Amino acid sequence: MAAKICIAIRSFGRPLTENINWGLPPYTRKIALPESRVLYTVLRSPHVDKKSREQFEMNVKKQFLVINTETHELQKKFFWLKRQRIFGAQYELRFSCKTRLDKEKLQRLL
Repeated sequence: MAAKICIAIRSFGRPLTENINWGLPPYTRKIALPESRVLYTVLRSPHVDKKSREQFEMNVKKQFLVINTETHELQKKFFWLKRQRIFGAQYELRFSCKTRLDKEKLQRLL
């Protein structure tokens, strides 16, 4: 049976390629998502010098990884992912498994 591990990574500081130094399996697909940039403007002194302002920016880089695996290897892959450290990034894991028999396999058995 086939299983998929989907990882959505959002990096805030350094480029995302620097954050991922760990070796990925060869059957991993990388999908780059659009980057976003947010600017914040803050008044230094709202009463005296209104024209004096500071600007801060936050760059968010996103990437989506899909790892295909078998269900009996799912525990090993999850343990491997838990041990990886991705500093300066948020990541979200999603697991999906195919649990039903295919119609073709069922017809072959009958």
